[in-house]
Amino acid sequence: MRATLAVCSNKGGVGKTTVATNLAIYLRALHEDLPVLLLGLDDQSIIERMFRIRPRVEGEPNLKHAFAARSLERAIQLGQYGVQFVPPPPDVELLKARAEDPGSLARLLRGLAFPGIVLIDTKGDLEALTRNALAAADLAILPVSDWASLEEAGKVIELLGRGRLGRAQPRVLLTLVDRRTRVDESGRDLYDRLVAAADERGFRRFETYLSRSPRVEALNSASANPGSILHHARGTQVHAQLRALADEVVEALGGERSAALRAPASGAPQEPGGTPFGGLKRALLRGFGPG
Repeated sequence: MRATLAVCSNKGGVGKTTVATNLAIYLRALHEDLPVLLLGLDDQSIIERMFRIRPRVEGEPNLKHAFAARSLERAIQLGQYGVQFVPPPPDVELLKARAEDPGSLARLLRGLAFPGIVLIDTKGDLEALTRNALAAADLAILPVSDWASLEEAGKVIELLGRGRLGRAQPRVLLTLVDRRTRVDESGRDLYDRLVAAADERGFRRFETYLSRSPRVEALNSASANPGSILHHARGTQVHAQLRALADEVVEALGGERSAALRAPASGAPQEPGGTPFGGLKRALLRGFGPG
């Protein structure tokens, strides 16, 4: 059984790709038997620069070829940290044309024999490719770093609430948090205000937040090959926070997918004592034990 995560924001600069790439690494490292596949629906090169092991071969398939062939199998590569990935296309415009139907990516994933977690890093918009990611996802992680990104997260939540893009459950993740900055007369910082606003609007959110970190910013920009927080930012708040986020994601996947599949289609295989997702949830939780 597979679980799919989409990391989405209709605003740039909120740490979306940092969350997607590093969460993939943490999930893989904390449970070595769990396959993790990372897809990037953008034409940025970060995923390739961070995960590629073998030199690029002329004509090798990328995500655009996978959409054209209606199969991801040939495009998947094993990358650094044991994370598998599909090379993003150099230009997403042609890929967008193949993704006008928001169910296209979900069909590709249904045809993929991959019993693990698929993580999708989306483009900073709510256009065709992002809608494909949301339609394919079980859980949508919505990074929020300021008031504008909270408003944009609300748009995604509203879109999902209409029920036309599958069963993805949205959760806000506060990112780039600086608890030292006070923003009102009562002494509240921006994090407190954003938490209060999210709660007032009824947005579900992760209890974990990710702090702003100069070391993490340097990992992303100091060299041609971005470094992972797990391996190169030990001792920082973000290092521990990502571990906590990975735990929360596992719990959220179990809960959201179980609720979504409470009434499975006739003939769907059942795990003993639970939903079709129960077995993966138990396997995930076993991998996140002490140590």
